[in-house]
Amino acid sequence: MRLPWQEEEARGGSTLDLLVYRSRLLGADPRVVNWRGGNTSAKAEEIDHMGRRIKVLWVKGSGSDLRTASPGDFVGLRLDEVRVLEERESLSDEEMVDYLLRCMIHPNQPRPSIETLLHAFLPFPHIDHTHPDAVLAFCTAARGEELVREAFGERVVWIPYTRPGFSLAKAVATAVRSAPGAQAAFLAKHGLVTWGDDARMCYENTIGIIEEAERWIAGRRRGRIILGSPWIRAVPPARRRELFVKILPVVRGAVGQKQRMVLHVDDSEEVLAFVGSSEAKRLSQTGSACPDHLIHTKHLPLFVDFDPAQETADHLISKIRAGCESYAQAYMRYIESHKRPGDPVGDPYPRILLIPGLGMVATGRDKFLAMQAAALYRRAIAVMEGASLLDTFTSLTAGEAYEIEYWPLELYKLTLAPPERELSRRVAVVTGAAGGIGRAIAERLAREGAHVVLLDIDIPGAKEVEEELVGRYGEGRALAIPCDVTEEGAVREAFARAILTYGGVDILVSNAGLAYAAPLEETPLEQWRKVHDVLVTGYFLVSREAVRIMKVQGLGGSIVFVVSKNALVASKQASAYNAAKAAELHLARTIAEEGGPFGIRVNAVCPDAVIQGSKIWTSQWREERAKAYGIRPEEIEEYYRQRTTLKVNVFPQDVAEAVLFFASDRSSKTTGGVLTVDGGVPAAYVR
Repeated sequence: MRLPWQEEEARGGSTLDLLVYRSRLLGADPRVVNWRGGNTSAKAEEIDHMGRRIKVLWVKGSGSDLRTASPGDFVGLRLDEVRVLEERESLSDEEMVDYLLRCMIHPNQPRPSIETLLHAFLPFPHIDHTHPDAVLAFCTAARGEELVREAFGERVVWIPYTRPGFSLAKAVATAVRSAPGAQAAFLAKHGLVTWGDDARMCYENTIGIIEEAERWIAGRRRGRIILGSPWIRAVPPARRRELFVKILPVVRGAVGQKQRMVLHVDDSEEVLAFVGSSEAKRLSQTGSACPDHLIHTKHLPLFVDFDPAQETADHLISKIRAGCESYAQAYMRYIESHKRPGDPVGDPYPRILLIPGLGMVATGRDKFLAMQAAALYRRAIAVMEGASLLDTFTSLTAGEAYEIEYWPLELYKLTLAPPERELSRRVAVVTGAAGGIGRAIAERLAREGAHVVLLDIDIPGAKEVEEELVGRYGEGRALAIPCDVTEEGAVREAFARAILTYGGVDILVSNAGLAYAAPLEETPLEQWRKVHDVLVTGYFLVSREAVRIMKVQGLGGSIVFVVSKNALVASKQASAYNAAKAAELHLARTIAEEGGPFGIRVNAVCPDAVIQGSKIWTSQWREERAKAYGIRPEEIEEYYRQRTTLKVNVFPQDVAEAVLFFASDRSSKTTGGVLTVDGGVPAAYVR
């Protein structure tokens, strides 16, 4: 949403406060500012640590996002010291970074933006540097300079493509000083620079130039077919969903050969129109629209030639696998052609896949980053459409793209992300996720970086867990799905939703439970069957779906059964529960035998006496356990404490730690294993 300047919100703010406010307004519209892209600045007089009045340049720190900007995202630099650099004939990136770090007014502020010198060398008090779709359409048009002159006259300065840094800053400053009536600069293949005498004037000038560019492009749109004639019609939604469920684990396996990736699907109308157009393949393979895009989407997407009217899902699967390998080989040739000594070699597989009739699949190390990659490619589509309306779309060359993709200053921005956790890039399904043990497991896996799919018949409880995990670990980290594990259709649908959300499954924690205790002669057949339905059939159904997905992905996987000490040592008057838990354990070992050749490990955790936080102690089980041991129900917790050798409870978190061990690579050499979590009960260990 494009927001107007609200004077009552801005009134009374300091220079830095107004800069933050202006930045947030700009960042609110993705057509104006890319995620974590663009930079803004303001010049002011401040009092330094010695009480002296100095000129300060406030500029956005590297890697922060204008949409969520706060004062802590900006760095203050001694302006007079920075401006001295304009006298230099040349300046390396390393020298620039080192020099700017010495100009900071406080050492705890973030590292200055890559484009700090652009802001420092221009004389204006307030400056915005953005990457609006409409402006980039001019900047990537083959006759961009001519079109800018036609549309804006002398009010806009054209700057030929130069990689960001010292040279670009000098070029912009020189050109703007020679054009005193200019209001903005268009940077070829890059973006927009605007300015103003105060914060509001700067913002309104930025928006005014953008809207003028948008109107110019809209005028060219009337009566024209955009991107050529439609080539492939969009597959109907139900069939599209069915195809995505089949192909996404294939995609995830194909792009995850070097490192696992999480997927995001975008089959919006604008994406479907683009991928189905006759010009989509040519345009997408021309290259990236601007440096800010390619950092997250790579220079080229993988375009999968697919005609859903003529070809089957099997044809598409074959093309995806072959296409990803061909892409990786071409990417390595690209690296070999441009790399310098010491350059790292990135993941060679595509970040964006375009499939006619279906839409776009984006990849990322987590769901949020995959979503951002998709959003940035949608911006690229808008730029390609706009440039095609104006003229012919052009892009960075392969060499220019490499200079940005492997530019040390850009690579540094990627290091600002938190380090990856033990289960980063993995997707875990947890059944019985609304219960005490399930919640603890879901939280522990999410804390280690996993994306967690929460299955339970208690959907309000599962939703509560989802909200907690998303609030704690970020957007896209958890998904609650209603699921009765005894219903085959419900299980299949739950796993289909997991695939559609994340692309596949790496970990299954089968934890759904149903406790029942009664003497053998008092156990109804209906109750016997119900216990076995949940604890045996339910574990079979979810495991079957997980194994199917894991085999298609080809990335291995880990299945953990939360069983019970009752599988090893029976409790009296609990025949249905004992037998079902024993069957669970044998099922786990059977699946371990079958899954081993595919790298799928299956292990079991056997807890006992999990009193606090477990739903079992609010059920009929509590009453029957008390009856079996000849005590009152309210004495059951103390009874379990006294019968443990170590005199401690087993908590849900203890079970979660055991599950994490089997879910993670810590136990990568173990399958068919059994780990008891019993508080030291002598009868519970494996014999």
